[in-house]
Amino acid sequence: MKKFNAMFDAMDTFLRTPATVTGGRCHVRDAVDMKRIMITVMIALVPALVFGWWNVGYQHSLTANEPPAIWPCLWFGFLKWLPLAVVTYVSGLGVEVLFAQIRKEEVAEGFFVTGFLIPMIMPPDVPLWIVAVATVFAVIFGKEVFGGTGYNFLNPALLARAFVFFAYPSVISGDKVWISGGAELPTATDAISGATPLSLVMNGHTEALPSTWELFLGTIPGCIGETCKIAIFIGAAILLFTQVADWRIMLSVFTGGYVTAVICRVTGLCPIAGYDQILMGGFLFGAVFMATDPVTAAHTRAGKHIYGLLIGVLAILIRTLNKGYPEGMMLAILLMNIFAPLIDWCVVQSHIKQRCRTRVVRRKTYNL
Repeated sequence: MKKFNAMFDAMDTFLRTPATVTGGRCHVRDAVDMKRIMITVMIALVPALVFGWWNVGYQHSLTANEPPAIWPCLWFGFLKWLPLAVVTYVSGLGVEVLFAQIRKEEVAEGFFVTGFLIPMIMPPDVPLWIVAVATVFAVIFGKEVFGGTGYNFLNPALLARAFVFFAYPSVISGDKVWISGGAELPTATDAISGATPLSLVMNGHTEALPSTWELFLGTIPGCIGETCKIAIFIGAAILLFTQVADWRIMLSVFTGGYVTAVICRVTGLCPIAGYDQILMGGFLFGAVFMATDPVTAAHTRAGKHIYGLLIGVLAILIRTLNKGYPEGMMLAILLMNIFAPLIDWCVVQSHIKQRCRTRVVRRKTYNL
């Protein structure tokens, strides 16, 4: 049983409070550990997930001309999500346990949130083997080669989605992938109705723009967890109340995205209003649950503002200038993950220079 010690320890510490304590010299004690933080994030994701189950069934019912009853829609969406979640956890945790066993270390709890996120940012009918390959790729090349949880500089869930987008674009882009059974739609009109509003508007179909209330409620095609903005705001409130996520990053992403969207609207680059840009696609979901990842985000206070602003600006610019890929939030966050350490370094160096100048001024004043 020693060969499976890492797996047993991972499940034991996830279900119960670990008995291990910090040894050696004095440390600051806190009741919040990594497991509690991960569980809080998962709880914050539940409202968006449950609505996503219902919306998957709702969109399928509309396509199949069936009455969209609440419980059948909810059950249909759950059955679509469950295989994705099982495949994600089996493949991802399998890699995590393997590396932990090789290194003779404990399995970190970081993948529990990653495994929760990956199915929520995928189309409902994405092939399971592609999800498994993407998850394994994200865990190995996004985390383990850099040392595991806490040492990765890219968000693993977004890395898995990026892998699917660039390696298998047909299963995560186009008009028919966002509704379960969309590939069986018989006519071009039905196919257009299956596209996300963001992709339609960005490609010239401005008449397909839903009302602001529809965008806010989330009764539109899209990834499983990104459509309902009310549920995302509930999750954001949980993360902010528990101080798991930093408000500076969220606010900066919203500000950067909204200001850029307004500028694009005024200059004629995009016909969508600023608040509709924020409500469309995965902008809000990425701002709340992806950009605020404490490992891959900036850590200095000023750096968090810069990091968030650049994510918001880049996401809208990619949407506006790249008609082939209207959803730019994924690329914006991954790009800023790479530059987050540089942003922190520049902020720290700026503080050092400012203190040196202040010290010189004080010394001159004292000599006078």
